[in-house]
Amino acid sequence: MSTIALTDGHVLHPDGSVSQADVLVDRSQGEIRAVGQGLTGDRTLSAAGGLVMPGLVNAHTHAAMTLLRGYADDKPLDDWLKEDIWPAEAALEPEDVRAGTELALLEMIRSGTTAFADMYFHMDEVVTAVNQAGLRARLSHGIVTVGKDDADAEADVGEGIEFARRTKKTAPDRIRPALSPHSLTTVNEDALRNTVEAARDLDIPLHIHANETEAEVEPIVEEHGLRPLEYAAEQGLLESQDFLAHGVHLDEAEVELLAERTPSVVHCPASNMKLASGMAQVERLGAAGVPLALGTDGAASNNDMDMFGEMRDAALLGKLAADDASAVPAEAVIRMATEGGARALGLPGGRIEAGAAADLIVVDFQDPRLTPVHKYPSHLVYAATGSDVRHTIVDGQPLMTDREVSVLDETAVREGAEERAARLAERA
Repeated sequence: MSTIALTDGHVLHPDGSVSQADVLVDRSQGEIRAVGQGLTGDRTLSAAGGLVMPGLVNAHTHAAMTLLRGYADDKPLDDWLKEDIWPAEAALEPEDVRAGTELALLEMIRSGTTAFADMYFHMDEVVTAVNQAGLRARLSHGIVTVGKDDADAEADVGEGIEFARRTKKTAPDRIRPALSPHSLTTVNEDALRNTVEAARDLDIPLHIHANETEAEVEPIVEEHGLRPLEYAAEQGLLESQDFLAHGVHLDEAEVELLAERTPSVVHCPASNMKLASGMAQVERLGAAGVPLALGTDGAASNNDMDMFGEMRDAALLGKLAADDASAVPAEAVIRMATEGGARALGLPGGRIEAGAAADLIVVDFQDPRLTPVHKYPSHLVYAATGSDVRHTIVDGQPLMTDREVSVLDETAVREGAEERAARLAERA
């Protein structure tokens, strides 16, 4: 047995309380062995002046879109997609996805994300990159049938299903598949039904964009005479293991449907604000009992992968949406970004206690910006940034210690991404 002791710091416990304690990690099992005073291990990492907390979970992103960071800004979603993003993505090569994903993984490790959900293309490249970097992930090929003939649409569904089957069979346990019909307006009914059926046969979740903008709601109502989530439920979605990105424009019946069936809703506040998609009613969803998680969305619409920024945005936007300063408090946002994200993705993590997965980070509280400390949760949400993360551990393995990433060559990753992004822009 090989162990790591995180010593001399404070610990964020599952009930939201904080106390001074050590954390002992079993590297061979990838688990937390003990939380308490005076713990020692084969290796020691200092948490002095810091807080040990669960690793953050980015429950909705398109990792390789780091190559399109800053490529197209200040446009509404529909124009942004049709005029800029989709043409660029049509020119993507597998090597682009690998380079963009590695850049995203580096950014996530450095900013304390230990698990994420990714929906994109050339996903075998993503599996390879994630396996090397050591994070947890729920991965899926994004299925889009709009603008395709029947044969191409069927082939895209088949690609998504085959990737899921292959990944479930061959990938390490840290990496698990999902099936991802892109949205209810970009996937036709036959393809949607076939995708849902395959997900149930494979016993894996569905990951889909839903009710992101009003323009995504209206076509479903006009064509089917149903609200989008009512239509989704008719097609077999909205089981408890499924997770929906955005959920901005929901009526009361849809909120009740989500609360009854308990799929997770992944709130992406920065992307929603930047694209002027609207303000998700997070307080209302939480009060109804809908499971909630947080995601950055892709770096082309955020424009970073820093989940600390996402927590701050979620709290502030949630208060504005509810017209209530007490809405979406810091503690609730932290749960969304940790335990809620792990629940949404069906992955271990999200809690620091004996027997839990050893997916954790140490946040350095010695910066003047984080002084004084009246309440740790307050600083985590309203003042901390990803640059405050000192150590990142996933499945018991240190990926970053004292702000040095050991699993990726930072210079090579940055240079590779710069080169691939420039070539992509030229082709697009």
